[in-house]
Amino acid sequence: MTVTSVHDPSHREALWELEDAFERGDLISVFGRCTVSYEGRAASDLGAGDRLLVLKPDGAALVHTDEGRQPVNWQPPGSEHHAAVREGRLRVRSTRTNPDETLTVRFDRVHQLSAMAVTGGRDLALHGSEEDLRTRILERPELVEPGFEPKATERPSSAGPMDVFGVDGDGNPVVVELKRRRVGPDAVGQLARYVRALREELGAADADADGDALGDGDGDALSDGDGGTLVRGVLVAPSVTDRAAERLADRGFDHVALEPTPEE
Repeated sequence: MTVTSVHDPSHREALWELEDAFERGDLISVFGRCTVSYEGRAASDLGAGDRLLVLKPDGAALVHTDEGRQPVNWQPPGSEHHAAVREGRLRVRSTRTNPDETLTVRFDRVHQLSAMAVTGGRDLALHGSEEDLRTRILERPELVEPGFEPKATERPSSAGPMDVFGVDGDGNPVVVELKRRRVGPDAVGQLARYVRALREELGAADADADGDALGDGDGDALSDGDGGTLVRGVLVAPSVTDRAAERLADRGFDHVALEPTPEE
């Protein structure tokens, strides 16, 4: 594999390396002092800071800081990368036309620029994924609980698609949220939003104004005003944190400890 790496290049040197890398179809990383701006469906600006810009040959562009695993700005695959030196700074742009969006990174200084030919990553085989967990439940619904009957996967709702929707042995609607790893309170909040959305759709008890707070102290698994339909929530995950367990209990939700794949 051919790797090009330059340390503290001038803007012109960095430009030449970028143009060559674009031509070769390399994966590129640029680390340096920069500002970031975005124009498109909205507009945003980041002031000067040391950041990592990653440019992929499929058109994706990602700007990372020293926090979190998600980029602070990004462009999806299908965008086009361009570089230029303007007003004494190296300017790198990633643009696309449908919709019209432009991500512009202006470097005051480039500390490190690397370009490399990366292959072999498009046939990723996931083991122990949420899809594996879904398959286990569809093949053996009793793993959720005796009498559980799946009705749909990725069922639409105003809060997004539910992983698995079904009914319990008494015919009550059940929202099942799948997680392949140990999870915390955020997963409970996500499940609560699905339950709340389904309650609203079915005309069950009035939802709390804040979405996933209890409000009335009875949790999100509530019956309708006539004591009829009970919308339940079940979180399926190998394990949960203590705080997540507390929130599940507060909301009247259940946790099923289940691994994505059966143990050998």
